[in-house]
Amino acid sequence: MDRQAVVRHAPPHVVANVALIAVAALAAGWLMIGLPLALNTASWPPVLACVTAVPVVLATPIHWGLIHEGIHGQLLPSRRANEWVARALAIVLGLPFDAVRFGHLMHHRFTREPYDRPDVSDLSPTRSQTWPRVAYYARLLGGLYVAEWVIPLLAFVPASVAAAIVARGVGNEGPVGPQVQRLFARHAADPERRRRTRRDWLLSLALYAFALHLYGPWWPVLIVSMWLRGLWLSVADNLPHYRVSLDEPGRARDFRVPPGVGVLLMNHHLHRQHHLQPTLPWIALAHAPRAATSAARPGYFRAAWRQFGGVTRTTTDRT
Repeated sequence: MDRQAVVRHAPPHVVANVALIAVAALAAGWLMIGLPLALNTASWPPVLACVTAVPVVLATPIHWGLIHEGIHGQLLPSRRANEWVARALAIVLGLPFDAVRFGHLMHHRFTREPYDRPDVSDLSPTRSQTWPRVAYYARLLGGLYVAEWVIPLLAFVPASVAAAIVARGVGNEGPVGPQVQRLFARHAADPERRRRTRRDWLLSLALYAFALHLYGPWWPVLIVSMWLRGLWLSVADNLPHYRVSLDEPGRARDFRVPPGVGVLLMNHHLHRQHHLQPTLPWIALAHAPRAATSAARPGYFRAAWRQFGGVTRTTTDRT
């Protein structure tokens, strides 16, 4: 069968994914290689060259969305290709694929359980709320992305130490807390996952070190671009679950976006539908039977801004 016939018979989401993989690869290639070369030659005015980083930052939802599809096995038909392409995309974005995949699947299984509520503080009214607020805003303003760069360092310490650190960080609050804590600790101590995490992290480190070398005196452009990409990842992470009660369907919300933005977000704004039907490819979410009408959904970008309202306090299992 020739290549055109393969494309004709490929599911629509696979065709779309292949096209978006090319977009993500071009964006990353420009940020890592093209832009620093342009800045260090006389052929591009520096201001104009820096402006070209904007589309790269705007492509971050696509880059993450492709990794997300890979986590759910919907990126490419071949299981091996799905795994390796998603892992390669994660390395380029600086994300520890095994940890992100495990954490995301646990998030689906235990949505809004105590460990999965960054917007909720369980401290009593008599105790200081300063630290929870500082931690929340730090996480929201790019701290989550920074943490994802740091987490792989646990793969370089003894497995027992890594498991203890993770268990303490996750905690055991709530009815399923001990089970969640045990699963995370087991993941942190798994020898094969630790080996892959060390390899992937060193590849990410080498890639960004090479990019910094290419940028030379223009290195702040790369750092700012990375922070902006990390800012989006951090803001978007808990957005569909912010102040969502445990009795809401899927413990998540759908949002309304302007025409065309759904493709840029890879329909991540339809997060409730994704939680209710996690095996659906991203392009099918808009046609899901349970999807609410657009008018009934709050605006995506307004909801993103609402997150800066801060943490809420609870002493029960409700948010």
